[in-house]
Amino acid sequence: MVESAAPDATASVTVAADPAAVYALITDLATLATLAEEADAMTWHKGTSASPGAVFKGHNRHGSRTWTTKCTVTAADPGRAFAFDVHSAGILPISHWRYDIEPAEGGCVVTESTWDRRPRWFLRPAALATGVSDRTAANSAHIELTLQRLKDRAEAG
Repeated sequence: MVESAAPDATASVTVAADPAAVYALITDLATLATLAEEADAMTWHKGTSASPGAVFKGHNRHGSRTWTTKCTVTAADPGRAFAFDVHSAGILPISHWRYDIEPAEGGCVVTESTWDRRPRWFLRPAALATGVSDRTAANSAHIELTLQRLKDRAEAG
């Protein structure tokens, strides 16, 4: 996916850690699952590490609701960027997520962004399945939480 339009939700955080170390946290699926708000677990399905074309399953939870997604890595540039497309039922486009890491004095700036790719007809069924009626607002709040957790984890060493 080419990110030509503005993301639906995005935020940045300054992290006092090396960009390579931050990238390693983001691309370690077990770690990313502990940082992301709705993620219960993430497991490699095709491939075993972050590389374009690798596929992982996202096991997600919001309250008592659970769902699984198929995620295909679209960018994996160590120390700089990690991105993936999310699909439901393996084929229905849901979203695109991207983490950009820019070197900064004393560490780096991490920007997490997402683009909603759901067809309009799927918005209501998705809200019923996940329990989230305003996905943009939820993703905005979740990105803030994820980035704060990432900062805390990276700076703790």
